[in-house]
Amino acid sequence: MTAYEAVIGLEVHAELLTQSKMFCGCAVVDSTTAEPNTVVCPICLGMPGVLPVINRRAVELAIRVGLALNCQIARVNVFARKSYFYPDLPKGYQISQYELPLAVNGWLEIDLPDGSTKRIGIRRAHLEEDTGKSIHVGNSSLIDFNRSGVPLLEIVTEPDIRSAEEAEAYGRKLRAILRYLGVNSGDMSKGVLRMEPNISVRPVGSNELRTRTEIKNLNSIRSLARASAAEIERQIAIYERGGTVTQATLGWDESRGVLVMQREKESAHDYRYFPEPDLPPLVISEEWIEEIRRSLPELPDAKRDRFVRLGLGAYEASVLVAERSVADYFEAVVGSGAEPKKAANWIINELFARMNKAALPSESIAEINVTPAALADLIRLVDDGTINNNAAKKVLDVLFERGGAPAEVVRQLGLEQTQDTALIEAAIVKVLDANANEVTRFCKGEEKVLKFLIGQVMREGRGKFPAELTNALLIEHLKRRC
Repeated sequence: MTAYEAVIGLEVHAELLTQSKMFCGCAVVDSTTAEPNTVVCPICLGMPGVLPVINRRAVELAIRVGLALNCQIARVNVFARKSYFYPDLPKGYQISQYELPLAVNGWLEIDLPDGSTKRIGIRRAHLEEDTGKSIHVGNSSLIDFNRSGVPLLEIVTEPDIRSAEEAEAYGRKLRAILRYLGVNSGDMSKGVLRMEPNISVRPVGSNELRTRTEIKNLNSIRSLARASAAEIERQIAIYERGGTVTQATLGWDESRGVLVMQREKESAHDYRYFPEPDLPPLVISEEWIEEIRRSLPELPDAKRDRFVRLGLGAYEASVLVAERSVADYFEAVVGSGAEPKKAANWIINELFARMNKAALPSESIAEINVTPAALADLIRLVDDGTINNNAAKKVLDVLFERGGAPAEVVRQLGLEQTQDTALIEAAIVKVLDANANEVTRFCKGEEKVLKFLIGQVMREGRGKFPAELTNALLIEHLKRRC
């Protein structure tokens, strides 16, 4: 069989976090909770004779994204009319950008599973207005225009992505950058960030660009990966049986895990682009661009590299910077006195485990009951020998449930470690007397039984025996019996 590779270009539509819409003064609201059609006006409803006005804040946020994606910012932008008929687009066209977009020729570096990186080209990032929202009820369709006119940034890659895994890596990295920049909430379940891969396949080694299909409005990174993989598999199967792929627009049914044909795919000329006559060219000064550049925050890759310089492994650093709120939490723990490596370990292995069990997403870490200062204090109690690791996990359970000060929880639970060697040695004698066979095996050179014996002694101590002291005393008693 012929070996195939995917050729994927990704379009991402990101609603911008402005207070008002792209071309009118209507407020931007959560379209999933607001009463339908309550935040609308003649402009965003597409009434005849109305005149749009460009939202300056939307332009500023779009420039932030362009700079973060290493794009060239066009000094002169022209808005265009993109004509097509759809029920949630009442004026019959969308105001977008085409020949002269805001940002061009950028790139984004993604991390691959084997530890390497790959640069994905960014063809363009342009401003446009969002459409309304169709709600299908039985055999009827309802339209909510609250979302109509919300500022939207469309980010388009070059066809540089070669697999569903690379598409997933790109989607995760871009989402993180948008959240770091404060331009998009990243809440894909609410439709504020939508991803649309354009996919074709070709024989490995070929440079041809074959017929592509587009999967519309994927609203999770998981759906992006699954839908891309399914479409790659579908196209390969078509070519393997001698068929041809038809240019089309597809949907993805996440619950069933299947692709759904929606319509034949349009080409750019079908949209009949022409300059928007009601908007003048948008001229952006170099001074404004540089002012925005100076305001950019530290982005995920730079933060990851800085965390590595603090002593973290590359994997640990990558996990922590995936969400800005997690990175901020980690830095607050370190700022409260915790050693970086230990802080990372407690966050990734312990806090995340409890958050997963409670069905809390990692980005909500700032809202949990365990404050950064409390976690730093807990780590300090372990470091100074007040409690051991097992006891600390019990304390963390309580802090996660109801908050509080670690030292007070330790006192309430009676978990302070003892330095009473007589008490520890009494427990050791009891364990060794009850496990004579294991003592004999140890004396014959089977040092692996030591782990079992130390576990039994620590159980006798109920979390109050210091690990290092207990281990040293146990070895001493074992040697006496040999």
